[in-house]
Amino acid sequence: MNLIADILLMAGSFGAAIYCYVLSNRLKKFTTLESGMGGAIAVLSAQVDDMTVALDRARGAANGSAESLEALTARGETVARKLELLVASLHDLPDPKAPAGRAEPDDPLEEQRRPRFVRRRAPRDELEAAE
Repeated sequence: MNLIADILLMAGSFGAAIYCYVLSNRLKKFTTLESGMGGAIAVLSAQVDDMTVALDRARGAANGSAESLEALTARGETVARKLELLVASLHDLPDPKAPAGRAEPDDPLEEQRRPRFVRRRAPRDELEAAE
């Protein structure tokens, strides 16, 4: 029985040794700088640095555009206020198309409601000639 236990113990330790050897080889491949994950990590780190620089440039350009847009918006608001004042002052002027003595009707349908008279001339055949 001792012999069987010793054989199983040796097989277990031999299996553990093979497992450690395979794991060691995988870790060496994982950490090599040229071809393994170490190289990939180095490349990704360089890309992160480049993206950080590009992000800083984009942020600066966006801030400049935002400031320019704010200035243009403020300028547009002042011009809009001036235009509103000019339009309001135009309401005070009299209408140049309306006659001086006649005021414009407040209701646009009022002109349509006024009675209209139509005069027709009789045809010339029916008229008597003066002799």
